[in-house]
Amino acid sequence: MTAAQTLFVLVGALALEATFGYPDWLYQRIGHPVSWIGRFISFLDKKLNRETDSSQVRRNKGVLALGILIVITGVIAWALEQFFDHVAFGAFFIALLASMLIASRSLYTHVEDVARALDQYGLDDARQAVGRIVGRNPKTLDAHGVARAAIESLAENASDGIVAPVFWFAILGLPGLVVYKAINTADSMIGHRTPRHEAFGWASARLDDFVNLPASRLTALLLALASIFTPGASVAGTLEAVARDASKHRSPNAGWPESALAGALGLKLNGPKVYGETRVEDAYMGDGKRDATAEDIRAALRLTTTAWGVMVGSLLLIAIILPG
Repeated sequence: MTAAQTLFVLVGALALEATFGYPDWLYQRIGHPVSWIGRFISFLDKKLNRETDSSQVRRNKGVLALGILIVITGVIAWALEQFFDHVAFGAFFIALLASMLIASRSLYTHVEDVARALDQYGLDDARQAVGRIVGRNPKTLDAHGVARAAIESLAENASDGIVAPVFWFAILGLPGLVVYKAINTADSMIGHRTPRHEAFGWASARLDDFVNLPASRLTALLLALASIFTPGASVAGTLEAVARDASKHRSPNAGWPESALAGALGLKLNGPKVYGETRVEDAYMGDGKRDATAEDIRAALRLTTTAWGVMVGSLLLIAIILPG
């Protein structure tokens, strides 16, 4: 495919995902590509990550496991792209495959579920809803904390689950998207600083930081642009919060979309939080109010939806301008 064709296919993938998502009946029958990748990562972890090995050996084996994962997923994706690139309606099937690895519809639904629970069902249900999309302990959150957690998850996943897959597909086609999701899944499974994975998952965590770097900055830019078209959002607040706070986040990437969303909506996000029984200190993003509500969640959803629209419009414009 030419660069222009790649972007048109990407827009098609975004449209398919936004319209249909990934059907539950399909997931129940065959699972999901990310779950398939996850099973392979678990296999590599079981075979290569031995507690009797030294820390350096486990780190080296983690590099090896990551290399195997990238090569296998990349080759499979390249073969599929080459095959469909030479058959009738191949572009549609490539778009369909790509749509399975983008998560705008499911992200919107899960975050909206938190707002609905806060409005209609009470704190316990809201904690359960937010617990599906965050890693922290929801039992420690009051209603405002639940709302903030949902908005923070929306910001981070807008980058990791939407903008990053779009970016890597635009740059490297289906192989770029699939390899990105493989790296991201590896980080979520073995990239944490637990006794078992601190050494073995080191490479996955570091590479995930690297591949998410461009998307996190692009997400902040998209949110700033979307603020122009979203009533109640502040462009100046977005830019000010990003410039002041993004680099203070303990993650090299999450601070960009979180600070952008906080600044746009006049919120104060992030800060100390509890994962399991462990309290983690982190910097605040934004300097607005802390008492976020269900309406703030919906305002964040409106802003991010507008940002996705800006992204799609930009992709179409670039595709039209490019030759071929």
